[in-house]
Amino acid sequence: MQSLELFEATAQNQRLGAAAMVLRGFALPHVPDLMLAIVGIETASPFRHMVMPGGFTMSVALTNCGALGWTTDRRGYRYTTVDPDTGEPWPVMPEVFARLASGAAEAAGFDGFEPDACLVNRYLPGSRLSLHQDKNERDYEAPIVSVSLGMPATFLFGGHARTDPIVKVPLHHGDVVVWGSADRLRYHGVMPLRDEPHTLLGSQRINFTFRKAG
Repeated sequence: MQSLELFEATAQNQRLGAAAMVLRGFALPHVPDLMLAIVGIETASPFRHMVMPGGFTMSVALTNCGALGWTTDRRGYRYTTVDPDTGEPWPVMPEVFARLASGAAEAAGFDGFEPDACLVNRYLPGSRLSLHQDKNERDYEAPIVSVSLGMPATFLFGGHARTDPIVKVPLHHGDVVVWGSADRLRYHGVMPLRDEPHTLLGSQRINFTFRKAG
């Protein structure tokens, strides 16, 4: 990893690339409905720590909603229509989720985005997400829309090679990051979370990312 550049947060939206943007506080008007929806998703498909192909257990707990859900085990990464833990279809994507995803995508320049998959991640203090590319989806032109709730996090946004310089982007409750098209395959991750409790969610961060997977 080359030297890290600190991306200074302001109250304004921030462009990270030609087709990548941080929408500051975009999700805040939807938070009450989002929180209720997350409870429903967790009830049907509980959070779990998945195992990576190499046998490593993810520090981030996750679940899914939508027609497709991302999952991993020793056999590899893939999308499925059924929750492997329950044997039932993943919960239907709540309407408030779909509205937020399409609205954020449009605000970042991606009209007509209709996600069919949403990963819901729960970070506790110390949880992190290693640098990676999202490559299991079929349409790389469609954006990824990533919503942050709860504790602050530092988002790492790199280039198309793992060794490219990385920008450190502070994310706060209600921020939304959108990237697609020319920026769709950039490496990205999340630094280990500090224990900075949020007034609503306490010592956790909930992040959900919308994709067009099928």
